[in-house]
Amino acid sequence: MQLCVALDLPSMKENLELAKELKTFDIWLKVGFRSFIRDGRTLLSELKNLNPSFRIFLDLKLYDIPNTMADAAEEIAKMDVDMFNVHASAGKEAMQRVMHRLEPLKKRPLVLAVTVLTSFDYHTFKEIYSNDIEEKAKQFALQSYQAGLDGVVCSVFESSMLKHETEPGFITLTPGIRPFGEPSEDQKRVADIETAKREKVDIIVVGRPVYKAKKPAEAVERILQNLSV
Repeated sequence: MQLCVALDLPSMKENLELAKELKTFDIWLKVGFRSFIRDGRTLLSELKNLNPSFRIFLDLKLYDIPNTMADAAEEIAKMDVDMFNVHASAGKEAMQRVMHRLEPLKKRPLVLAVTVLTSFDYHTFKEIYSNDIEEKAKQFALQSYQAGLDGVVCSVFESSMLKHETEPGFITLTPGIRPFGEPSEDQKRVADIETAKREKVDIIVVGRPVYKAKKPAEAVERILQNLSV
């Protein structure tokens, strides 16, 4: 299991200071809407300058008509990021179009599809999708797999099930990890590291428990130790 630390701080300076503290670790760094809209490619370049071995996950959750998504995916691939994501609910055709556009590249980023946001609980999800989380997550994961994507973003509680629906090597990345028993805040379906291990998660995303720690490097060290046990 691998660790991805979310860079969600209020300024690029703070994000870079955090990354600098973590530059000796073999981890992923997640750059999402807030940080990318504010700091763009400059942040991505600065992170790679700090440590070329940092693996960058650009978390923009593309969701649009198929050709627009393919155009955006092609531009993202030019940024030298290691992974990005799309919304599975954009549909199988859109996901296929994205992968077809990236196919000619000698080196392409990993592409994951968001199945069900972890901010949904069962009631609010059914209000929007008129289906249960598990059934819809299965459908989204299978369509993503058939479209040639590398994996999905899902909650810990769907990881093992979705690997069973696809294959063991299909990547599951899970946000909403609370490694030290922290409050769930705006996430609804959260879990600890032991649950993530049991559910065969490949990459866990941790944000606040790292960047709110007095010593973020020590928090990361503790998490990595727990992952290796």
